[in-house]
Amino acid sequence: MTTPRKILRSRGLRPRKKLGQCFLQDRNILEKIAAMTDIGQEGTAVEIGAGTGALTELLAGAAGRVLAIEVDPRMTDILRERFREQDNIEILQRDVLSVDFSLLADEAGMEKITVVGNIPYSLSTPILFHLLAHRRRIRTAVLMFQKELAARLAASPGTKEYGIPSVLVAAFARVTQRLDVPATCFYPVPRVHSRVLRFDFLEESPFPLGEEGCFTAVVRASFASRRKTIFNNLKGVSLGLPEGSDLGDLLLAAGIDPGRRGETLSPAEFGRLSIVLLDALRKGLDNTIPV
Repeated sequence: MTTPRKILRSRGLRPRKKLGQCFLQDRNILEKIAAMTDIGQEGTAVEIGAGTGALTELLAGAAGRVLAIEVDPRMTDILRERFREQDNIEILQRDVLSVDFSLLADEAGMEKITVVGNIPYSLSTPILFHLLAHRRRIRTAVLMFQKELAARLAASPGTKEYGIPSVLVAAFARVTQRLDVPATCFYPVPRVHSRVLRFDFLEESPFPLGEEGCFTAVVRASFASRRKTIFNNLKGVSLGLPEGSDLGDLLLAAGIDPGRRGETLSPAEFGRLSIVLLDALRKGLDNTIPV
């Protein structure tokens, strides 16, 4: 195959650091990523960060339709020229965080779409959270992360890697496959190691959590300061609890010792806490947790 490096050099172009551009150019890894999507001719694949089209080409051979999202106009020019004769590829020059994936699914006439991409590491967490918000219209996402973040996404309670992303992924998705990718597979060669994760998104959480907005707000507040107890972290935000409510008693009602730190709570315990706090919140007048 013609590598991204050759394509860029032939046009006198260089990767843009401010966009976090590192182009995957190892054919074997690209084929493995395409296979991880498990997509068929009846499916629609949405690629984030299509670059010069190395993965796009493989996806177009496996899927019925490919929507290739790329923010860099230099790359979209390359993509349009490269795939001008392929009618199952559509190039979208957009910022992925502005994309409504539910609308994309509607426009594609699909109940659910498959998302895949070598995403900018500086935007990895916002992009993942954006996809989780649209998860009911996404069957599977296969995404490249910096290896350290990938470890956090699948971390267990009580570990230093465990945090907000760990809890939200456990609540709304399953990590079903992993693939480590050496730095030498990219152009330019990054200073970090990478890992591809496959997420199978869940329409419903595997444990009760009440309203999703409240759950997410409680999780975020609980990790505001890792050195503080969950009581002190939650006390530091405006919960809008009714007058006379005792936060310590509410924690105990959820089966949680107020002296514990957020990093020790399991996702299911955060779910119980969210339900208890939401129940108390609904009895108050000032609802400041988004629900």
